This record gives sequence, C-alpha cells and structure tokens, in this order.
Amino acid sequence: MDNIEVNYKNPKKYKTAKYPIRQPRYLTWLIQVLSKIMLIGKEHKVEKINVEGLKPPYLLLSNHMSFVDFEMVSLCTYPHRVNNVVNIDGFYMRAWLLEWIGAICTRKFTTDLHLIKSIRKVLERGDVLCMYPEARYSPAGTTSYLPESLGMLVKKSKVPVVIALHHGNYLHSPFWNFRKKRKVPLYTTFTKLWDPEDIEKMSVEEINAGLKEALTYDDYKYQKDNGILITEPYRAEGLNKILYQCPNCKTEHKMSSEGAELFCEACGKRWYMNEDSTLTAKEGETEFSHIPDWFEWEREQVRAEIERGEYSFEDDVEVYSLPRCYKYEPLGFGKLTHDPEHGFILTGHYRGEDYRIQRTPLQTNSLHVEYDFLRIKPFDLVDISTENDSFYCYTTKRDVITKLSFATEEIYKIELEKKRNSK
Repeated sequence: MDNIEVNYKNPKKYKTAKYPIRQPRYLTWLIQVLSKIMLIGKEHKVEKINVEGLKPPYLLLSNHMSFVDFEMVSLCTYPHRVNNVVNIDGFYMRAWLLEWIGAICTRKFTTDLHLIKSIRKVLERGDVLCMYPEARYSPAGTTSYLPESLGMLVKKSKVPVVIALHHGNYLHSPFWNFRKKRKVPLYTTFTKLWDPEDIEKMSVEEINAGLKEALTYDDYKYQKDNGILITEPYRAEGLNKILYQCPNCKTEHKMSSEGAELFCEACGKRWYMNEDSTLTAKEGETEFSHIPDWFEWEREQVRAEIERGEYSFEDDVEVYSLPRCYKYEPLGFGKLTHDPEHGFILTGHYRGEDYRIQRTPLQTNSLHVEYDFLRIKPFDLVDISTENDSFYCYTTKRDVITKLSFATEEIYKIELEKKRNSK
C-alpha cells in the first residue's frame, strides 16, 4: 500500500534538493571565533596526524557524540571553508543561517540522491565536505551504524579522506542526559586516512572495512585508559534510557536511575556507577561492568527475538511533523507499528483525512532517536522520515526508543542478507 501524505493547509515542503552556497570567508573566521568562545572553560586539545600539506578539497568524516563535535571540528579545519551535511531539524527556525554558512540539508536515513550531487559540487569548488556518517549522536559512546554506501561515496569522490575522531565529547554530554554537563577533557585526532591514489587501488569493500576501523571508538574505554574520573553526583541519571533491560530478571522497560545508581523496579537489583563509569552491582553478580557491553547484550536479545519471529512493536504516539523549517506541525495522536515484514507504519488523521506513512525494512537502515527532544517537548521520540517530510513521534510506552533503534538495524541487516542470497 502506498503512502498517503498529510493533508496540510500549505502542501509546500522545504526543498532539500538544492546546491549549498560557498561559505563566505568572513563566516569561516567567525565560526572559528565562536567555536573558541564556546569552548572557554572546557579543557580541549586537537592532535593533527599525517596532514602535512593537506589542502582542500577533501572529505572529512567525523564520529558524532554531541554538539561540541562541531566546535572541535572547526578548530581542525580552519582556515578552510567547510560545508556540513545537517539534518532538517538543524534548520528549524534558522534555515537562512544554515544556508548562509553553506550547510547541506537532508532528512536522516532516506535516499537523498541530490545529496550526492551537493557533495560533488562542494568538492569541485575546492572546499571541505564534512559529514557525520553515523547520522546521530552515539547512544553508548561507541560507534553507531555506518552505511555501506559510504565506501562508494569515498570511491567516487576521488579526494583525500580525513577522519576527525572525538574522545570525551560523549562523556562531557552523554546523549541520554545531555542537559547536565560533566567536567571531562575533550580530545580530537584529525588524521588523513587516504590520498586519492590509495583509494584508487582499493575496492569498495576494503574502503568500508578501513572506514569502520578508523571510526571505531569507545568513550568509556578511553575514560578508563586515561584515568578520567567523573565526580558529578548525577552521573547515572538517565542511563536507563539506553540500559532498558535488566540482565538479572530480563524485564524490559522497568529500569530507572537516580544520582549515581541504576536499578530495576521489577526485581529491585541496583548498580552503582563508579567515578570511572564502570558499574558495580550493590549485591550479587555484576553482570556488566562496562556500559557498552550491557548495551550490546540488549542488541543481541533483540536480534534473537526477531529471529524467533516474536518481535513486533505498537504504540499510540503523539505526532509532530516538519515539512518546512519554521514550524513543527502538531498532527495529534497516531499509531506507530514496527515489524520485520512491514517495517514502520505510521497512521493518523489530520484535517479530516487519514494519512499513512510506511518505511519498509530495506528503506531504513537505522533510526533517528532523540532523548528529551527540547525543540518540541522534553521527552523521548523517534523520527520517521520520508524523502520530503519528517514525523517526530513521542512514544507513550516508556524507554522503548533504544530497542526500536536496535530492531531497525537488525531487521535491515537480516533483510539485506536475504536479498543478497536470493541473487
């Protein structure tokens, strides 16, 4: 069944299929100044590796932990012009500003063919194209999903590839409680990975493998290896948003947190988050001392549930959409479902007509989730985007969006493998 679009009063959508302007030189300087101002009071360091003589054009790929990533990248790239790929919600109420600085607008996890043309245009001008291929903040301080199309983009670009790898940015402002900052030093390595001559000799598969290795990180391991202590008493608050399943009783969505403790409301087990961010059970076995290990265990549980044919999701959601950049349209309540056969289906009723939005499993390789999305209201949501609209769905059920993101990625992997095997 085809999508049925929303019956807007003004059906006009923001046009993402347009080329970015070339960033004015004075804005390059101003962005650098503002970045330095915003970093005042934060211990930070940039280490440049193998970049002697590096000049634009080049493709800059960065991991994504928090907003401070942009400020650290600015320190790396100055004085060169940079065009950043930005999701449409970054353009909200400031499209003119983002267009002015040369940002390229897209909608996350959609097929955006014009984005490739815009990237090519930036590189042809002799500038830096910066993109964050994970396309969202890291939930657990580790590498998120990297699309396989990245290797083909690198192959066709025929310019040097540079990696900006941030450490400490996540610990300073974890995605699951970004409003309460922590005093953590910020450290970024800025490394030229390949020259065009290197890329010419490599297959797409080899490029993807090299990118995966270069963009692999674990901020919690980095913290422990460097003896960094987080002493803030609220350091565990919000951790239940990503650690939603109890490893003791296996109950989902009954985890909670307070101060420096994480606990299960179903069985009562509690874990203390130490100053080095390791976890210690208050009583009994410590199933996972390393937060990313717990996180990946949850992913394995979701994968197994899918393979057993037991996975499905349904919830009544409060829906806002962003067809343009100046207003989130309140669409009222709708129903969101997700399963391996149909992918995501969002249905609702607006201005006297039904709407239906579907994203099949192979149309969505990952999921845009937000914890405490402040632009509308400070609660968790998922964003289901099409090529010309985005639907921000506040879930009624508690702490479910992390599991939804796991399921999206694992279903995509399963379906992609089926497709390959059928050829």
